[in-house]
Amino acid sequence: MIPNQHNAGAGGQQPAVFRMAVLDTDLDHIFPSSVLPPLWAKLVVGLVAVVCFARSYDGDFVFDDSEAIVNNKDLQAETPLGDLWHHDFWGSRLSSNTSHKSYRPLTVLTFRINYYLSGGFHPVGFHVVNILLHGGISVLMVDVFSVLFGGLQYTSKGRRLHLAPRASLLAALLFAVHPVHTECVAGVVGRADLLCALFFLLSFLGYCKAFRESNKEGAYSSTFWVLLSIFLGAVAMLCKEQGITVLGLNAVFDILVIGKFNVLEIVQKVLHKDKSLESPGMLRNGGLLFRMTLLTSGGAGMLYVRWRIMGTGPPAFTEVDNPASFADSMLVRAVNYNYYYSLNAWLLLCPWWLCFDWSMGCIPLIKSVSDWRVIALAALWFCLIGLICQALCSEDGHKRRILTLGLGFLVIPFLPASNLFFRVGFVVAERVLYLPSVGYCVLLTFGFGALSKHTKKKKLIAAVVLGILLINMLRCVVRSGQWRSEEQLFRSALSVCPLNAKVHYNIGKNLADKGNQTAAIRYYREAVRLNPKYVHAMNNLGNILKERNELQEAEELLSLAVRIQPDFAAAWMNLGIVQNSLKRFEAAEQSYRMAIKHRRKYPDCYYNLGRLYADLNRHVDALNAWRNATVLKPEHSLAWNNMIILLDNTGNLAQAEAVGREALELIPNDHSLMFSLANVLGKSQKYKESEALFLKAIKANPNAASYHGNLAVLYHRWGHLDLAKKHYEISLQLDPTASGTKENYGLLRRKLELMQKKDV
Repeated sequence: MIPNQHNAGAGGQQPAVFRMAVLDTDLDHIFPSSVLPPLWAKLVVGLVAVVCFARSYDGDFVFDDSEAIVNNKDLQAETPLGDLWHHDFWGSRLSSNTSHKSYRPLTVLTFRINYYLSGGFHPVGFHVVNILLHGGISVLMVDVFSVLFGGLQYTSKGRRLHLAPRASLLAALLFAVHPVHTECVAGVVGRADLLCALFFLLSFLGYCKAFRESNKEGAYSSTFWVLLSIFLGAVAMLCKEQGITVLGLNAVFDILVIGKFNVLEIVQKVLHKDKSLESPGMLRNGGLLFRMTLLTSGGAGMLYVRWRIMGTGPPAFTEVDNPASFADSMLVRAVNYNYYYSLNAWLLLCPWWLCFDWSMGCIPLIKSVSDWRVIALAALWFCLIGLICQALCSEDGHKRRILTLGLGFLVIPFLPASNLFFRVGFVVAERVLYLPSVGYCVLLTFGFGALSKHTKKKKLIAAVVLGILLINMLRCVVRSGQWRSEEQLFRSALSVCPLNAKVHYNIGKNLADKGNQTAAIRYYREAVRLNPKYVHAMNNLGNILKERNELQEAEELLSLAVRIQPDFAAAWMNLGIVQNSLKRFEAAEQSYRMAIKHRRKYPDCYYNLGRLYADLNRHVDALNAWRNATVLKPEHSLAWNNMIILLDNTGNLAQAEAVGREALELIPNDHSLMFSLANVLGKSQKYKESEALFLKAIKANPNAASYHGNLAVLYHRWGHLDLAKKHYEISLQLDPTASGTKENYGLLRRKLELMQKKDV
């Protein structure tokens, strides 16, 4: 029994049931009449979604994962939980001028829980959660698509009827296997998009439940469900900023579908000067106005709180991040923005050319109408305008509902990435298409239904649908494999974006990390050639050249980098290191000071400045610089070590001992600190304590020749000659070229020989 209850987007109960039956009949050649019940359909969709991306479960942390997870202190227990609400997605304070203003505390909280449960930075746990989230979202899509295709009809017990099981199953499968989702699922930082999508869809479904009951006037409202929907929208926004757009989608759903606002009917009445326009039914609907007030107030409140939290205003992006937004001409900006939209549409239609990054010259600007790429703009708007006209003006209520909601899901979640309201820090980003792909799947499924209705080659359409599903599944498996390691991910981008300087830079960085400096230099040079202002590539290339003792070219590159970006602190520090190696001490000191000026909390720079002062025999300045480094970074082992060694070498044994003990309290397992303090204690004739530290250091690092050599010297002084002989020999086995150890060993042997002669 179906009671007389609400049916979204149709004139009455029976026509809607009939039309949805027709749509599902049109898809009967794809799914048989004995279609799976909802529970089994969800299990199938969830299983397919998991299988598509299961290959990424044991992948590494790649690309942005390093900054958002591995280097993010907000994941560690030492950071108070309250700091998550004041930091951005990358762990920086939101009030900082360098913050990206990506406020996603709930996503970071899930990373922190992952870190705690995994016992550290073990990527498997992080990847498994992402895969399961995508599977759960795909299952939820069955219900969402059921609403979009079948409308809202409820039984007398308040249970929603599934009036389009075939259409919702097909659309959910298309969503589950779409390759454009790989970045969100296989890249751990994509969890922000997954969590946002989860709460976005829950908010939408919650809003739909506000129309389960009717009152005498036929108005449908439930304040509880509307408020819950707004709350879930706020939760979605705390996972990723895109989540707030669900309120706009709910409003469109309410006005155009629930309120049955018919643009064609309004236009016709305007043309005929119909007096009924003076009091449209929509305006007389108090429930609708109340819900719109709640949605508007909720959205405004969320935006206000978000703006207050953001602090210093919107983030500052550079031209390489989004070249079109820096174009002088408004026309050039508009043309290129629309071209970017067409590329996003193409990625949904044909997700074959996928890339982890689309910036840095990957997509050259359109600067003339003679550029053939303007055809893409025309094609995009031709299709969009046609769909919008059909969605708003069609006399078929069923068709209006599906196209309206399909376009709503396609366009509204994409708006924050459109550059219309503010500049974004990317050109094209596959991750932002996770939610818009819902709208694409609606339109594609509706298209298949319409096509099968008007053609006799139904088996051909079934084969096409099956082919799309299988090809997309295969593409997901292949692409998930590419996301398993940075080397595969970066190299896969070369064929898609060969002009992208960042692709070459990342390949070079990956090679440098593996020790292949020669190949890394080649890719860094190509990155600089493609983008002559790429300061990070110049900095990394300069570092490698410095290590290879090609100091002149390294200085030229680093000097150019700081001229292009005067506040580039790391380049200033590296320039100082090179100038120090060139014995240009005054210039080196100035470079270090510039680095500290632009990054006040820069322990590594203070450490290098201390080394410069030590070379110049400015011992007090060196100690002060190293002390600053340890204040900023208490675990800075090198700075502690250098302080101990300098105090030791200048005869300040008591002070050296005090510094060494302080350092070991902060870093108790650092064998190099144990070694340095053991040397000081040995000179102070505290042999027993010195021996214990030497042995502990050797246990931690048994193959360090100097550890055995200095322990041998301690035993030599202490009179334990047999032990001294043993450790001298071990040291020389590990490093036969150690001249000091050879000399001391020779002295010991002569002493032992003299002792033997005396005994004789």
